[in-house]
Amino acid sequence: MSAEATVEVLAGELSTYLDSNRINQVRRAYYYAEQAHEGQMRRSGDRYITHPLAVAHILASLRLDHQSLMAAMLHDVIEDTGIPKEALAEQFGEDVAELVDGVSKLTQIEFRTRAEAQAENFQKMTLAMARDIRVILVKLADRLHNMRTLGPMPYEKRQRIANETLDIYAPIANRLGMHSICTELEDLGFSSLYPMRSKYISKAVAKLRGTHREIIDDIRGKLEEKLAERGLPGRIQGREKHLNSIYNKMKFKHKSFHEIMDVYAFRIITDTEDDCYRILGAVHSLYKPLPGRFKDYIAMPKANGYQSLHTTLFGMHVNIEIQIRTEEMEHIANNGIAAHWMYKNEPSNITTANQTRVDQWVKGLMEMRERADDSLEFIEHVKVDLFPDEIYVFTPKGRIMELPRGATPVDFAYAIHTDIGNACVACRINRNLGSLSQTLQSGQTVEIITAPGARPNPAWLSFVTTGKARSSIRHVLKNQRRAESLELGRTLLKKSLKGFGAKLSDIGEAQIDTVVRHNQVESFDDLVSDIGLGNRMAYLVARQLVSGAGDDGKSDISATDMSTNDRGSVTIRGTEGLLVRFANCCKPIPGDPVVGTMDSGKGLVIHSDTCSRLPEDDEARANLTQLKWAKDIADEFSVELRVELERQRGVIAELANAVAMADGNIERINVEEQNAKLGVVSLVVHVHGRRHLARVMRRIRNIKAVTHINRVRN
Repeated sequence: MSAEATVEVLAGELSTYLDSNRINQVRRAYYYAEQAHEGQMRRSGDRYITHPLAVAHILASLRLDHQSLMAAMLHDVIEDTGIPKEALAEQFGEDVAELVDGVSKLTQIEFRTRAEAQAENFQKMTLAMARDIRVILVKLADRLHNMRTLGPMPYEKRQRIANETLDIYAPIANRLGMHSICTELEDLGFSSLYPMRSKYISKAVAKLRGTHREIIDDIRGKLEEKLAERGLPGRIQGREKHLNSIYNKMKFKHKSFHEIMDVYAFRIITDTEDDCYRILGAVHSLYKPLPGRFKDYIAMPKANGYQSLHTTLFGMHVNIEIQIRTEEMEHIANNGIAAHWMYKNEPSNITTANQTRVDQWVKGLMEMRERADDSLEFIEHVKVDLFPDEIYVFTPKGRIMELPRGATPVDFAYAIHTDIGNACVACRINRNLGSLSQTLQSGQTVEIITAPGARPNPAWLSFVTTGKARSSIRHVLKNQRRAESLELGRTLLKKSLKGFGAKLSDIGEAQIDTVVRHNQVESFDDLVSDIGLGNRMAYLVARQLVSGAGDDGKSDISATDMSTNDRGSVTIRGTEGLLVRFANCCKPIPGDPVVGTMDSGKGLVIHSDTCSRLPEDDEARANLTQLKWAKDIADEFSVELRVELERQRGVIAELANAVAMADGNIERINVEEQNAKLGVVSLVVHVHGRRHLARVMRRIRNIKAVTHINRVRN
């Protein structure tokens, strides 16, 4: 068939939904591309122009607008023929040139080169999608045709392209609701990566289908009879299971091939939403529905806009899966965001909602991109959002929120707004107080309780599941860590300068600049922050500021020199945040003599002065930071107590009561048996300071059964 005939076949297809003027513009783009690619061949031996034409055919089947089709024709022109973007803009307009440029940039992406490059390129893709979502639609069609014609490529390149398709492009097609393209990409990727497994499964499916033909026809006949009997419109289709999904169910759900295939799947397509629910009633009267297997995606659409009723029935000794939807829902299910253009002239509620969802998703990606420190962190967040298995929960006002399975109230809070997530302190689930770390279930109503000045807890990172929550928490913690390291670094530097008889305010700008340059940092704040993080010694920086940057003093620091560092002590106010931590080994509490050690990259660790983990020699001890407690500490601190007692009935309850009477709080209690008469109880108690601890210990000592009590230091 000649190329002209083929372009005319495309024109005939386009005439069903585009006017002749727009079809001519697409034709013109085709002839321009044909001329530009003259003499170029594909690896298969075909003329190169057959590829852009095939991509345009795929987009025409999705009924995309004329500009997307023109971009499909021209998508390799900038990259392969050296024609600049400006020349295309002059010929075909700015919009088409922008689309072609966007697709060309995506075509240069090689996701598998290195993790860093992969992530960088994914950011480029996000930007392109944010500017115009059609860029990704043209790219998906381009990838689909490349996958269909992957045969002549060398083995390594086939593997790389197939992996990239399964990792990035198929999930994006799924996220945009384009089921037909997604499943074809998955199946082609699967058969390229695992040709033998693919061949084995497809043979087994064909064999099984032959033996099950009678049952399928029987079920279809009964369903048609029931619909006719009730006067309900609807066409019934058998649903094929896709190779990749069969393989994944066998691999990840540990199901046998026959377990997966012993389910008969049908789709009933009808006229209106109302008919969908009537047909549901009709099929439930024909066969018994399986409890817990009904899903109403019409009332609560999936995140990618998918709508349908799903039910599983038990009849004729087999399970029957049925999906019920309207024609429009069928288009949306197969074509997703592309259906937006299909219905552009008469937009419906479904396509508008679908468009809004995609816009929100892309906007969310852009927010994550701004927050992520590096591109690897960004792609880690995005991959979470590309594989959602959704649950649906409600806000107190009845708005539906889609979240990935396993999401928690913290994910929900961030999904509403970043500020709500950051200020979240508690939640109510179905009006009852719930834990922030519990997993949400579909249908729950979640209310978030916020408090002014509240900040995200680092522990949240261990249970949140959405990329948005994770990136927002990390962003706030990084800023908090920076602020705390600056504050601690400044305190330590001022203390060291005091030892030299100097003040920070007395040191001139020129001297500070010299010290900054000498230490090879961007700014004085970075230098101070490094001191707070424990990456630099405050004493050395103070010495440089006082005596000149060239004098590091590294070679001749003696214990006597370092002791000048001890003239001031840093005040500790309790639980300070991310960069001041209390050592677990000696668990110091207010009133204990304490010292601090700098832990590289992590800040200040506070130890009790008598802690066995501290160094013994004078020189190393001179490096310790002298600390003192503030007077008005209201925080609670953990202390471990060892109580030896005679074993009697009710003695543990008496022990707990004694701690409570002294206003203490038991965090953990552990009973060890010594012999039949004596026992040892290990207690972790929360107290406010040494005086409070003395009160708790006095109460415990007054119990008759207690023979000995002491505080565990290490």
